[in-house]
Amino acid sequence: MENPLKSRFETDEILAAQAYLAAEPPADIDPRIERLVNDLIGRIADKWTLLVLELLEEKGTQRFTQIARQVDGISQKMLTQTLRQMERDGLATRTVHPVVPPHVDYALTPLGNSLSAAFCGVWIWAEKHLDTVEQARHRFDTRA
Repeated sequence: MENPLKSRFETDEILAAQAYLAAEPPADIDPRIERLVNDLIGRIADKWTLLVLELLEEKGTQRFTQIARQVDGISQKMLTQTLRQMERDGLATRTVHPVVPPHVDYALTPLGNSLSAAFCGVWIWAEKHLDTVEQARHRFDTRA
């Protein structure tokens, strides 16, 4: 069976994620990096940002309406806020085409693509531990 991660990520990205997961954290962490990580985790870990990030990674450049149709349950206001924050953080670009009606495209930047690749480690972990997590959930649910 073909590894589904290979279709989503380059081999070097998978190897880099595995190496990162195996590495020891540094003894002294720059407080600016710690603040950035905490800030990004708070923003990226929200449901909508991850879904938009994944969509743009898989599908490439998308119009606002295309994103709205493909991200189930997101409101127009929340999609606008999410895309603006991604643009502010340098994860996505917004291109306005001078036509009537306005045509606006969104795409991941190289920074956004690299963040998506960083989540490759989560996919590797999930693939490795899927059965264990499902068994634990089943044990918990039958106990209640």
